[in-house]
Amino acid sequence: MVRAALDAAALSGTDDVPIGAVVFDPEGVELARAANRREADGDPTAHAEVLALRAAARAFGDGWRLPGCTIAVTVEPCTMCAGAITLSRVESVVFGAWEPKTGAVGSLWDVVRDPRLSHRPQVRGGVLEDECRALMVDFFATRRHP
Repeated sequence: MVRAALDAAALSGTDDVPIGAVVFDPEGVELARAANRREADGDPTAHAEVLALRAAARAFGDGWRLPGCTIAVTVEPCTMCAGAITLSRVESVVFGAWEPKTGAVGSLWDVVRDPRLSHRPQVRGGVLEDECRALMVDFFATRRHP
């Protein structure tokens, strides 16, 4: 599933951080995939996860809910995306690289497993971590100077 998210990350434009997300139905069939489009769309909410969740909800046919579904992401979701994942009732989150600066699925925060919430998806992080991290390292290496 994270391999599919890596493929989706390739859809990011040259100015967008290469993060990909793919939502799978309960049988493992792909419902939707997306890449970051914040820069391309001029939209602060156009993260790969949000875009993939929106498309998956349209395809799944249960309104906005995605019960039994899994979202795979190349990088640990941020607070906004973790909130969207939880609110969509996704059953599980699988991601590649941990994000200690903004991660909200176990690193900086753990939004999705907060015991005060009525829905808490299962989480598995660090899948294909080196490959997912390399995408980020390569992207920022061309944009940041020592």
